[in-house]
Amino acid sequence: MQAKRFLLTLMVSAALLGPALASPGHGSGEGHDDRAYGEPGNPKKPARIVQITMSDADGKMRFIPDRIAIKKGEQVKFVLRNGGEMDHEIVLATLDENLKHGEEMAKNPDMEHDDPNAKRLAPSKTGEIVWKFTKAGEFDFSCLIPGHRESGMTGTIVVK
Repeated sequence: MQAKRFLLTLMVSAALLGPALASPGHGSGEGHDDRAYGEPGNPKKPARIVQITMSDADGKMRFIPDRIAIKKGEQVKFVLRNGGEMDHEIVLATLDENLKHGEEMAKNPDMEHDDPNAKRLAPSKTGEIVWKFTKAGEFDFSCLIPGHRESGMTGTIVVK
């Protein structure tokens, strides 16, 4: 009887937590190999360096640059710097995924990212994301901290 109760509890927990664990930008990174916008890069392999600054100067939140052109199959090392006065993050995804994830962040503003396509930085801090763009298309990068994307903190990656 105790084993059945444990199994039932496990099944209910999996059903309730499953969607949260599967959301883009969170979790262990498992099951994300088929992402439309590519895959985690290999930091031991060569990569083109693209510097992105996060800014909130003059009341305007933005990424500099906010449009990046990349070749299909190219591995990029994003060198990130938060030049603002508040925490910011960057999440690489499709526009639809980032919009949906932004809704989740609005409900849970203290949500932390633990995925190779996302990085949160405190003011004056730096970080890196290494990403390989395996498919052509237009993809999004946004700060999904509530209010930041809406204030202009978004950009586009064009992969050809």
